[in-house]
Amino acid sequence: MTEHASSPPPLQRAARIGRIEPGSAEERALRDIWEAPPGWRGWLSTVDHKSIGLRYLVTAFAFLIAGGIEALIMRVQLARPDAHVLSPEQYNQLFTMHGVTMIFLYALPVLSGFSNYLWPLILGARDMAFPRLNALSYWVFLFAGLFLYASFPFGEAPNAGWFNYAPLAGLTYDTGPNIDVYALGMVLLGISTTVGSMNFVVTFLRMRAPGMSLDRVPVLVWGTLTASGGNLLAVPSVSLAFFLLWLDRRIGTHFFDVLNGGRALLWQHLFWIFAHPWVYAVVLPAMGIVSDALPVFCRRPLVGYLPVALSTVATMVVGFVVWIHHMFATGIPALALSFFGAASMVIAIPSAVATFAWIATIWTGRPVFRVPFLYFAGFVFLFVIGGLSGVLTAAVPLDWQLTDTYFVVAHLHYVLLGINVFPVIGGIYFWFPKFTGRMMSERIGRIGFWILFVGFNVAFFPMHIAGLLGMPRRIYTYAPDMGWNTVNMITSIGAFLFALGVLVFLWDLVYSVRRGPVAGNNPWDAPTLEWSTSSPPPPYNFAVAPRIASRHPLWEERISGKMRSQLTEGYVLNKGREALGTTVLDGDPDVILKMPDDSYAPFWLGVASLVFFAGLALTAWWLAALGLAGCGAAIVVWLWPRRELGQRDDSAEPQESGVAS
Repeated sequence: MTEHASSPPPLQRAARIGRIEPGSAEERALRDIWEAPPGWRGWLSTVDHKSIGLRYLVTAFAFLIAGGIEALIMRVQLARPDAHVLSPEQYNQLFTMHGVTMIFLYALPVLSGFSNYLWPLILGARDMAFPRLNALSYWVFLFAGLFLYASFPFGEAPNAGWFNYAPLAGLTYDTGPNIDVYALGMVLLGISTTVGSMNFVVTFLRMRAPGMSLDRVPVLVWGTLTASGGNLLAVPSVSLAFFLLWLDRRIGTHFFDVLNGGRALLWQHLFWIFAHPWVYAVVLPAMGIVSDALPVFCRRPLVGYLPVALSTVATMVVGFVVWIHHMFATGIPALALSFFGAASMVIAIPSAVATFAWIATIWTGRPVFRVPFLYFAGFVFLFVIGGLSGVLTAAVPLDWQLTDTYFVVAHLHYVLLGINVFPVIGGIYFWFPKFTGRMMSERIGRIGFWILFVGFNVAFFPMHIAGLLGMPRRIYTYAPDMGWNTVNMITSIGAFLFALGVLVFLWDLVYSVRRGPVAGNNPWDAPTLEWSTSSPPPPYNFAVAPRIASRHPLWEERISGKMRSQLTEGYVLNKGREALGTTVLDGDPDVILKMPDDSYAPFWLGVASLVFFAGLALTAWWLAALGLAGCGAAIVVWLWPRRELGQRDDSAEPQESGVAS
């Protein structure tokens, strides 16, 4: 008799252990319980993490296209000296919205899309810990993006750069609604990020499959968990900064007004305390994608799982003490320069740990050169370049020379675009069969990769040279005798080549959704738990709660010669929407969780929040009051107690069944 069978947990008194066969009456009933209603009602009310994850991905890519179009217009302006495609004000709005879009509306939300879709499947759970909160995070993200873009058609978009430095962003120098829209939009977006991050943290702590102890959690989970923990600490800082700025502009306070006792440098501290950890928040989940998917194509487990997991956490921890390296040129004391310069170099160590782990995995494995592998290998190359340029700017004397030049722009794009876009596209090729049940084209994928890879480096590597030649950031044109003509023309050509690569990828994506070859449940022969379900997964994810005995449950037989995990037999939870809660450290079964049903409340709470912030932006206090009242009404509906149909009666006699560990 197994240990699990001889010492059944108390949970067995409330749930039987068995199996549910595909196509059986029990399976059909389970599907009915978890499936969203058809049509627009289900579209607005669903709390299914898979639907929310795909919406995040689609919406983030829509913003990526918008930000890319803005970048191409700017590159047309800068391709030749003394160009007049844009006026200075138009250029200011374009480069500000480009930065806001790519950093806040694409980079993190696209990773949230992956994590929302994959986390419960990877962890062996039915859903995220707070499904309605998950839906709210998406709706608020969508409405915040629309709010930020609403002023664009009227020529009143944010125009002080995505750094939004005070006093330039104060009312003295910018009297229009541009900065008000940015400030309030960022506070609204911060709400989405915060509630989403809380959801990820609690899901990690309580929703892992039985047996999934901390040392069996995939690296993607560690990456998103670390980013979420960082967001919970960092986002309040920037939300406070933007709210204080709005108070300065519209209520008459003086937080950043130097002439009235305010501190302009306070803005930089509050902003960079947030913005530098945010860099790792948009990098670490992407690194997790590579750490989990790259070994599949090397036909071996990741080299150094424990060091990589620890380095992921260490990167974020150190990331909170390096924000001053964005302020080396502000006149801060020499002691601070020394401390933060050293910390900025130390942070390269955990990143190097992950890099050597990926290289060792490729070197000791048997690489299969499929399209996802190409993107992951390309990411490693770009990661090294971006990391090295970052270490250079950690040296204070060199940073003084490079600050506000195109060298920093090059570093920023290698870190935030190259290190994000390549893992994301590689991850889409890898998990596309799980999303849709179909494969993407290998031939088109290879063509798209090489266009993207070449275009990216042609576009952004010359920016290093432009910076060394003294070209400053944020200029909308330049004289023909500055020596920047050739390098800017090459950069503009590379930008359009990169855009062509994105179009090739999008064409492959749209074509493959309907006409791609049908994929099986596990077309890549991958080892993690999400590939044990059908493609695409059923609404309930897992018919029974799987029990995990290793980090690679689908590779156990080839690694150890014995299948120890149990994927088809486990706790049967089919009395309403139920999920299994487990202990924090060891993943032992602990409690049956009653999951909420679909609801319109998150959608209407998002709408009411948008109305409230629109009222603040327009200083229409009656509209703000209406939005606030709508928020209250939506929260009351959200929290109104109800009893689910088919809810488990815990007073009933326990059901006994066969047990297997």
